[in-house]
Amino acid sequence: MPEGHSVHRLARQFQDVFGGARLAVSSPQGKFAAGAAKIDGHVLDTAQAHGKQMFLYFSHDLVMRVHLGLYGAWDFGGDSTFAGASSIGAPRRIGEQEVADDDRGGRGDYAGPPEPKGAVRVRLVSEHGWADLRGPTACEVVTPAEAIAARNKLGPDPLNNGPSDSAEFVRRIRKSSTSIAGQLMKQDVLAGVGNVYRAEVLFRLGLDPMLPGTSLQGEEAQALWDDTALIMADGVRDGRIITTELSDRPSGLGVDVGHAGSGATSVAATPSRPNQDVPVEDAHYVYKREGLPCRHCGTEIAMKELGGRKMYWCPACQGD
Repeated sequence: MPEGHSVHRLARQFQDVFGGARLAVSSPQGKFAAGAAKIDGHVLDTAQAHGKQMFLYFSHDLVMRVHLGLYGAWDFGGDSTFAGASSIGAPRRIGEQEVADDDRGGRGDYAGPPEPKGAVRVRLVSEHGWADLRGPTACEVVTPAEAIAARNKLGPDPLNNGPSDSAEFVRRIRKSSTSIAGQLMKQDVLAGVGNVYRAEVLFRLGLDPMLPGTSLQGEEAQALWDDTALIMADGVRDGRIITTELSDRPSGLGVDVGHAGSGATSVAATPSRPNQDVPVEDAHYVYKREGLPCRHCGTEIAMKELGGRKMYWCPACQGD
C-alpha cells in the first residue's frame, strides 16, 4: 500500500495539473457512474491528502474521497503543460520512484486521452490532460461535512503538521500499552505511516519496537513525531523512501542537501530529485534487511511478524 508521502505527492500533482480546471468526469468501468455524474463538469478547487487518503474538493461543495489501498493506482497523461509523474500507486516495489513518461505525458502532439485500458473506475479530463483511477479500496463523492468526519477518524498526519498535531500524537501513543511498533501502523494514532517508515524511524531513534506506549517518555514520543515528519517530507520531495544518511551509504551516492522539511516542493515543480541515484540497497537501515549487518553496529538485522506485518529492527541498537 502506498505510504503517506505518495498520497501527498498525488494530491500535489492533482493541484498542479487540475487545480482551477473544469473536469469531465466519467466511469469507463461503470461502477462509479453515479458518483462521476455528481462532479462531472465542475471545477476542482483543491486537492488535499490526509494520511493514505486523498480528498478532491469541487466548486459546488462536493468532495471525491479516494483511498488507494493495496491495489489502487492513478495514471496520468497530457500535453506539454501537463508535468509530473505518469503513475502513482500500486504496485509498490522497493526503490520505486514516480517519474515522467514521454509516452503518457508531456507530449507536444497531445490529442486527448487514450481509450481506457482495463477496469478504469474513474477518468478525469481537463483541457490539457487526464487521470485514470484503477482498483481503489474506496472511491466516493461526499459532502464537506462527511469529508471532515472521515478525516476526524484518522490520527494526525505528520505531513500536515498542524499546531496541535504533535501534541495529539504524543497523547494517543502514550495512552496505550500496545507496542509502539504496533501503534505506528494504526491510522487512528498516526495517519500515513506504513511498514517502511515504521521500521526506519524506530531504528533512527534507537527505540525498542516492543516498548509499550505507556512506557514511552514524552520527549521520545515527540522525537518520533519530529523524525517521522522529517523523513516523510523527504519522501514527498524524492518520490521514494530514503531514510539513510549520506555517511551510512556505502556507495556514497546521493546529494547531502539536508531534509525537505514541511515546505517540500510540488511534484510537478521538481524536475530532478537529490536522492534519485541512491541504490535500493543503500536506501534503508533495517527494512527488508533481515540477516544483513546493521549499518551502525554490525549486528544481524532481525525480523518477526507483528500484527500480520513483518517488523524489522536491530537487536543491539534497539534492544530485544
